[in-house]
Amino acid sequence: MGFEIPLWFAIGALAVLAVILLADLLLILRRPHIPSVRESSLWIAFYVALALVFALVLLWVTGSPDAAGQFVAGWLTEYSLSIDNLFVFVLLMAQFAVPRRYQQEVLMVGIIIALVLRGIFILIGAALIENLSWIFYVFGAFLVYTAWRQAFPGKEKDDAQTETWIVRFLRRFIDIADHYDGARLRTTVAGRRMFTPMLLVFMAIGFTDLIFAIDSIPAIFGITQNAFIVFATNLFALMGLRQLYFLLGGLLDRLRYLHFGIAFILAFIGVKLFLHALHANELPFIGGGHGVEWAPEISTWLSLAVIVVAMLVATGASLIAGRRERTRPEA
Repeated sequence: MGFEIPLWFAIGALAVLAVILLADLLLILRRPHIPSVRESSLWIAFYVALALVFALVLLWVTGSPDAAGQFVAGWLTEYSLSIDNLFVFVLLMAQFAVPRRYQQEVLMVGIIIALVLRGIFILIGAALIENLSWIFYVFGAFLVYTAWRQAFPGKEKDDAQTETWIVRFLRRFIDIADHYDGARLRTTVAGRRMFTPMLLVFMAIGFTDLIFAIDSIPAIFGITQNAFIVFATNLFALMGLRQLYFLLGGLLDRLRYLHFGIAFILAFIGVKLFLHALHANELPFIGGGHGVEWAPEISTWLSLAVIVVAMLVATGASLIAGRRERTRPEA
């Protein structure tokens, strides 16, 4: 790996980042409101600046540019996947007709669920990598498949607009009221205690978080196998997600080519994982159980460049296409 991260720094940094994230979420309970565009922009700028400062601190602590590069590349990857996750959140909020003033509470629960699920999957992924080197082949193939599904969704494109089997199950066996009662899960209708539709929203959000956790964790392990950097990138990706939702909620539909950029990144990381697996190969039917020397190694800085260029091209192409449609004269 070429660098070591001191244990004191790893524990202290994760503790501070977790406190910052939780403080941001608790602001919802203390001062529930719909953030303005200016407020959301300032918060997002703060979290982006914080991530860049953290990369510099990581460079100073480890003395390794590669450590900082892995963090930035991993953070950008997880952040781009989080934006894709936000798009599904927007569809779910519309599907369940969640009042806008209660959407912050839903996002808070979604972020907490995402944090817990990603933590579990990171621990599982780290254990698999430590004991099974061939798991990189599986991760690589899974990411290439995910990239294809992302670029050419077909029937899966409307998955977020249809109820999951969990929601359908709840509707069959649990009494659900027809209206919301604030952000409460339980309400009383004609003297009868019932669940509110908020329960369905939380279950749908949790199921969505599970799917995205399964997709995103192999992607970050394709950038770095350092557990601390993996945790840090996921924490930073979740920071400001609430504000980003309100800032981009009405703009996500204009980023029509974003999924192509994300698909390209996932496919690139999948190929990188496969090449890494060839280098660390222990499977007897590949190269006699030895590493394949001719397989090229993709550097951290090349990965970072590919991720940045893919997102810039996808965003730029989306904005240009949208501008052309708005300026096109009506037939």
